[in-house]
Amino acid sequence: MDLNMMKEALKKLQLERHFYGHAAGILHFDGDTVAPRASAKYRGETAAFLSQKMYELTTAPSTIELLDSLWACKDELDEVTAREVYLMREDVQELTRIPMDEFTAYSKLRTDSVSAWLEAKEKNDYSIFEPFLAQVIEYTRKFAAYKNPDIPAYEVLLDNYEKGLNTATLDEFFGMLRKEIVPMIEMAKQQKALPDFISAECDVNAQRVLSDYLMDVIGLDKTRCAIAETEHPFTTSMNPFDARITTHYYPNAVLSSVYSVIHEGGHAHYEMGVNPEQMYSPVGSASSMSLHESQSRFYENLIGHDQRFLAVIAPKMRELFPAFKDVSDRELYLAANYVEPSLIRIEADQVTYPLHIMVRYELEKLLVSGELSTRDLPEAWNAKMKEYLGVDVPNDSKGVMQDVHWPSGMFGYFPSYALGSAYASQILNAMKKDIDFDALMEKGELAPITKWLNDNIHFHGSMYDPGVLLEKATGEKFNPAYYVAHLKNVIEDLVK
Repeated sequence: MDLNMMKEALKKLQLERHFYGHAAGILHFDGDTVAPRASAKYRGETAAFLSQKMYELTTAPSTIELLDSLWACKDELDEVTAREVYLMREDVQELTRIPMDEFTAYSKLRTDSVSAWLEAKEKNDYSIFEPFLAQVIEYTRKFAAYKNPDIPAYEVLLDNYEKGLNTATLDEFFGMLRKEIVPMIEMAKQQKALPDFISAECDVNAQRVLSDYLMDVIGLDKTRCAIAETEHPFTTSMNPFDARITTHYYPNAVLSSVYSVIHEGGHAHYEMGVNPEQMYSPVGSASSMSLHESQSRFYENLIGHDQRFLAVIAPKMRELFPAFKDVSDRELYLAANYVEPSLIRIEADQVTYPLHIMVRYELEKLLVSGELSTRDLPEAWNAKMKEYLGVDVPNDSKGVMQDVHWPSGMFGYFPSYALGSAYASQILNAMKKDIDFDALMEKGELAPITKWLNDNIHFHGSMYDPGVLLEKATGEKFNPAYYVAHLKNVIEDLVK
């Protein structure tokens, strides 16, 4: 087969992989939003079938031969095709180490695990979920060992989400953050009391109207992006023309949904900003989860919590919610940024948020290593929350079962949130050298900001490893000093 024929075969292979992934993505989105609870078992069987087909396609001898043949003449390939072959060969090498029956069984298990987690969270009964979590962790360890038996399983998992990341880097990063954040929390005690309007009842239908408005404000193209409701907000993207964001409405916590929409909107912008010519290719996806979270945290924190942005959306909130009728722009800003240790990660303020990530990081390391059993996890969770945030956990639904990540098998993901927050601040520093971010925020014009992110981050997809892309976008290697400076600016503004 000559080179041109091999490149055509590669395109056909990528299309088939994409179509299976598209179907699996819709199935997942449906299961987490509108599917009836009793359908979980049957969706799990369909998910397992799709996983098996993807496995068979990816590990077929013809696929391996094609990729190896292309790689043998990589010097004759253009840069994009060479990257595609490199990424696909990585996938094949990792997948072929996992027996097909285990791969498909794990796919079904994750569906069952999320279903059990939803029931357990609803009933506040961890015992319903615990056996599933134990099985998920067992598979996680096994798959990590298949990939690289020479290093601890958790190191392998970190690398899955952020190439090159390890616990040594994270321990140093989190240690520095904790040292810096503790004095900030002490400073936060100078804030005025949190006003009552922040927890006032706000009609859920009016909140839905606000979500639709927020999507317009942050520039989401509604012909390519839809919104739905779920227990734990997330984003699913099939391609640059089909992004799905979700939120959850609480009658007495309107800002929870506000920031879910903005956060997930950042993820959607990333997915819709990837080069559409690469939509069927492995290059047409985010470079890493930390970079993905850098975009969601950029929109949530650096735009959504900014006083100038809140001044833009405040009139709409005053129009929709009687409790906000007499709230000034400044009062809304102070309430939205109020710093106080709390129970729920996705509702945490910017300053204490990294501590929530540290709790999860330290616990999942112990779970994966086997030093902590799933039976003892709630007790360990409660102890860490008390140690790091000084809060008492009233029940497991608001404690160890609040996140969907572990039920889904996403061990090693949580550090991406903290790294992403730090990346976002570094990215903003670079952006300000090219465009007048402050002037745009004053006018509520976000399109040029999104365009800069599209051009420098989103468009490139997985063309580069995350560290390389971050350096290309910002002109320097990872530097968490910008993140610390941002948090200090936040706390100083709140108490001045």
